[in-house]
Order: sequence, then structure tokens, then C-alpha cells
Amino acid sequence: MATRNGATAASTRTPFSLDGQVALVTGAVRGLGLEIARALSSAGAAVVINGRDPQRLEAAATSLRSVGAMIETACFDVTDFAAGERAVADIVSRHGRLDILVNNVGERDRRPIFEFEPDDVRRLLDTNLVAPLMLARSAGDAMIRAGRGRIINVTSIAGPIARSGDASYTAAKGGLAALTRALAAEFGPGGVTVNGIAPGYFATEANAAMVADPATTEWLRGRSSLQRWGRPEEIGGAAVFLASDAASYITGHVLVVDGGISARF
Repeated sequence: MATRNGATAASTRTPFSLDGQVALVTGAVRGLGLEIARALSSAGAAVVINGRDPQRLEAAATSLRSVGAMIETACFDVTDFAAGERAVADIVSRHGRLDILVNNVGERDRRPIFEFEPDDVRRLLDTNLVAPLMLARSAGDAMIRAGRGRIINVTSIAGPIARSGDASYTAAKGGLAALTRALAAEFGPGGVTVNGIAPGYFATEANAAMVADPATTEWLRGRSSLQRWGRPEEIGGAAVFLASDAASYITGHVLVVDGGISARF
């Protein structure tokens, strides 16, 4: 398959190259998802970005295309499992392949558990755990038939560690890390690796209020080894690594990207 410059992939490929590959990144209209899509594209992949708001999705695609990224869009709600299955089938039909799935969509609701109703818990579980499972099932089927694939689940440090007022999200992300291990075991014989990325505190739009709070920033300075917020673009390298041939013998692993928060006490 030719690269952008017309050379053959075999003659130019490096261990971190994604030339000729096709990726789907969910929740890629802003924040970490957008930066993961940008990084995968910079490494050579054709990237399909997902979101549920068509206007915001197209704005994100336009932004990425303006710097030469190969971007398509897939507008669907990840909790609509049939829509996700159709999106995967459409990508495979148009490209003949789906090499990389990044399950990035996440929803958070910071409240004491006593304020949650069962439907609130189900909503978070559907978004943060069930949707990645169902998309991985659809993508994994196509990847196993092709004999190769990469699935990356964006978990959180709020899986192995926890804080008060965040029980449902923590439970869902802990479950997603466990799902990563389970799918690695199930999909491995088919040539598919399944890994996770656990971000820490990143200065994204979703965290804008905390970033603007001096007390939170001061707490983070004392809590993390690097003493600062993560920049959204700093998530991209982990995604490229896990998607590439450089990580071909890594599966069932969650790569922590948190500036050292979870490595110290």
C-alpha cells in the first residue's frame, strides 16, 4: 500500500509507523480523543473520528484536516450499540479493514453515592463500560478475520485508586481495565492486542473549572511527580505506541499516563 509520498509502506515503515492503517476513535471532538486522533493521523493512519453532535464533529474534522490529517467522521452515540455495529461495518466496507479501535468516550458524574439513582449508575456503566465492550466485539470480529488488530481502551487512574464522591465512574473504569485483560485473553489467538491507557489529570476542556482553581492546581503540584497538569497532546504518544508494531508483544496491559500520581504516596 502506498504512503502519502507514494513510496511503498515496506520501504519506509518504522516500528511506530501506522501508514496504510485505518483507525476509529470514539469521543474525538475535543480533549484527549481529539489529540489521540491527531497523533494517530500524524503517524500515518486514516482516522475516523466519532461524536454524537454532527456540527461539533465536523468542526473537529475540519480542524484536523487543516493540518493534513486523513479524517473521516462517524456520527453516533456509543450507547446506541446497533449504531456502533453499523459504523464498524461501514468502515470495513469502505476501507476493507479496521486496524485500530480507540474506545475513548467517557462520562463522569461527581456526586455522593447517596444522590445516585439506579438509572444514573446504569447510564455511566453503559457509556464507560458496556459501550466499549460492544464496540470491541464488533471491531474484534473484523480484526480477527483479518488476523491482526489493535484495541485501546481509555481507562483512568480512577480505577485502581479512588476518591470520595466518584464511585460510579471509578467502578466503571475499574471494570474497563478488567475488560481490557479479558479481551486480551479472548482476542489474542486471533492476532489482536487489547491494551489500555489510564490518564491522570489533564488540562482538557472538561477539566477547565479544576484547572482554573488555584487550590486544585496546588494540590496537584504536591501530589504528582511532575508537579503539573498534563497537556492534552501528551496522551498521543501512548496511543501511537500501543497501536504500532513497536507494541506487537504487549497485550492486556494498562499504560498509566499521569505524571507520576499513582507511583508515589
